[in-house]
Amino acid sequence: MQYLLSRSCRAILKRLAQEQTLCAFDFDGTLSPITDHPDQAGMRVRTRALLARLAAVYPCVIISGRARADVLDKLCGVKVASVIGNHGAETKTTRKAHRRVEKWKTVLEREVGAIPGLWIEDKALSLAVHYRQSTHKAQVRQRILAATRNLKHVRVVGGKQVVNLVVEQALDKGDALAAERDRLACNWVLYAGDDENDEDAFALRGNIISVRIGRKQRSHARYYLGTQVEIDELIALLVMLRKPVRRQ
Repeated sequence: MQYLLSRSCRAILKRLAQEQTLCAFDFDGTLSPITDHPDQAGMRVRTRALLARLAAVYPCVIISGRARADVLDKLCGVKVASVIGNHGAETKTTRKAHRRVEKWKTVLEREVGAIPGLWIEDKALSLAVHYRQSTHKAQVRQRILAATRNLKHVRVVGGKQVVNLVVEQALDKGDALAAERDRLACNWVLYAGDDENDEDAFALRGNIISVRIGRKQRSHARYYLGTQVEIDELIALLVMLRKPVRRQ
């Protein structure tokens, strides 16, 4: 992995600024710092201002594990080209998917719901089983994973002290990113994320600059930022390098 803010990578950012580039981001851990509880998450004032400037000169999308309505609320009025929730699944929904998620929740509440520090977040098209506040995290994670083995039509996606459950045939972040790239007629993509559920987007083929928050050897991302705070510097550079569009 290469450090994207290094001098050697400046040519890459300049190239993105010259192309029809889609700028896409995860939310938690990428645009927003990780917090003890999802409700506490939010962008810094500077990040919000920079994202608004970026969205004025590049097509921008947010692809998050959160529900779409939740992300829109967290954006606090910043206008982007699209917001896709539930790990990409919210691009296409069915009543059957909703019913499956409801059944999973019933099973998980019965099997692991009483574990101290564990709570289940219902996002309608997916579940997030949080165990950040558990005392024995490794053991609790194993119990959650054991409980998911009895569920049908489920795709389990790991995360930072959370286990995500998504409908098996639902679109993932990579599918959603590809669809947005095509819809917005972009020939280059920058995607920034921080977690296991971003790997499908990192693995997208074509002209993509995949950026992971935090260096990790086993990742499809080719580039990294050292910390979440550096997302501000990346966005600021992309804005600065973008040449004004000439009006005919």
